[in-house]
Amino acid sequence: MTVTTLPPGFSAPARVIAHRGASGSAPENTLSAFRLAHELGARWVEFDVRLTTDGRPVVFHDDHLDRTTDGGGPLAETPLSALGDLDAGQWFDPAFAGELVPTLEEVLDLLSDMGMGANIELKPHPGHERETAEISLSVARELWPPEAPPLLISSFSDSALAVARDVAPQWPRGLVVGALADDWRDRAAQVAAWSIHCDAELLNARGVAEVLDAGYRVMVYTVNDPGRAVNLWDWGVDSIITDRPEALLSLAGS
Repeated sequence: MTVTTLPPGFSAPARVIAHRGASGSAPENTLSAFRLAHELGARWVEFDVRLTTDGRPVVFHDDHLDRTTDGGGPLAETPLSALGDLDAGQWFDPAFAGELVPTLEEVLDLLSDMGMGANIELKPHPGHERETAEISLSVARELWPPEAPPLLISSFSDSALAVARDVAPQWPRGLVVGALADDWRDRAAQVAAWSIHCDAELLNARGVAEVLDAGYRVMVYTVNDPGRAVNLWDWGVDSIITDRPEALLSLAGS
C-alpha cells in the first residue's frame, strides 16, 4: 500500500471545511460563498471543478446549469463566454443577483489572497477524466503559491486521481466514495490516496476505524448538525465538510 504523506512543514486540512464555500448562507461555488466562509472563520474550503466545452476549468458542481444559474443545458456543452451571461446568485437569494460562475483561476487567486486552504474536487464529464485533471492541475500549478498549504485533490473518478498522482505528486489525493465498498482499499492504493472522503450518512464507527487502521485520513461530507459532527470527531474523523462552518467551528477548535 502506498499512502501519500504531506510535504514537510505543512499541517493537515482543518477539522472544518466549508462545502462549496459557506453554501448554507451564500450561493454555492461562488466568490461570495468563499469570501463569506473566510469571514465566518473557516480556514479551508471545498469546491468542484468542471470543464466547459472549450476546455476552461470553472468552479461548478452539477452536470447541468439549471439548478444554480438562470441558464440551462449541460455545462460540458457550454463555452466559457456564454457562462458570463448567466446569473449564478439569484436562485439562492435576490441579494446575490449578478453573481457569476467563477473560473478556477479566479477562485485560486481569491483563496490565496485570503490565505485559505482548498480541497479541489475534480468532476470530469464522462470520457474527459484525463483532460479535466490535466488542465485543472496545470492551472493550479501555475497559480497556487508554493508557501500555501498544499492543495488536496479529490474525486470520485479513479482515472482523474491517477492523472493527479502523475502530474501533481506534490499534492495529496482524496478518494471520494459514498459507502465503503469492498474494493476501497485497492482503489485508494492505485491512486496513492492520502484520504478517504465518505458520505457521513453511510459511515459508522467501524468504518472510520477501518480507514484509519489502513493508514488513511478520514474526511466526511456533508454534515451541518453540531451534535452529529461531535459524534464523528469522537469516532476519529479528521475533517468534516459542511455547508455551515459557523455552526461547527466553535466545537472543532480549528
